[in-house]
Amino acid sequence: MYIPRHFRMDDKELIYDFIDKYGFATLFSQHQGEPNATHLPVMLNKSENALYGHFARPNEHWKDALNQQVLVVFQGPHCYISPTWYETDKAVPTWNYASIHVYGTLEIVEDRKVIFDSLNELVNKYERSDSPYNLDDIPSGFIDGMMKGIVAFRIEISKIEAKAKLSQNHTVQRQELIIKNLETSPIQDNLQVASLMRKNLQD
Repeated sequence: MYIPRHFRMDDKELIYDFIDKYGFATLFSQHQGEPNATHLPVMLNKSENALYGHFARPNEHWKDALNQQVLVVFQGPHCYISPTWYETDKAVPTWNYASIHVYGTLEIVEDRKVIFDSLNELVNKYERSDSPYNLDDIPSGFIDGMMKGIVAFRIEISKIEAKAKLSQNHTVQRQELIIKNLETSPIQDNLQVASLMRKNLQD
């Protein structure tokens, strides 16, 4: 990924938090010389420096990706930046965004307990805190049947590239103008980018 120095993210904990927050990712690999992609939720295991997830078994992407270096892209909020928000008319439009690229080798997970624990962690993350749903309460026979329909995987992380393009190459005054305009928007991505920009200025 092309990352000018202004936009490079180096804080490991910040990167991990980003992966955790924007966990619905795109996994890329090669299939007969062409790019192949699957969109799926992925969980980060910090202690193992690894990602966990699963394919639907009929999706044969898992066969291609096995033992191959893959790329997992986590896309955060993004939005259009209008030149009309600047203090000058000598400006052009741009796009602000944050994205993390994670590289590693994919291996298939066969251990039932590891697969169940990974699925349970995924459910617990995304169910509401007051939700009564719990995989432990579901009959094991039903769970085993459902698990036959997926292929679980683990990706050992070999490299991470992280980029937050938040107008850092502009003056603080101009960044404040952008934030002010984004904060008037009803669009969630605009508000989230504004929040990231404000946090970046405060840091």
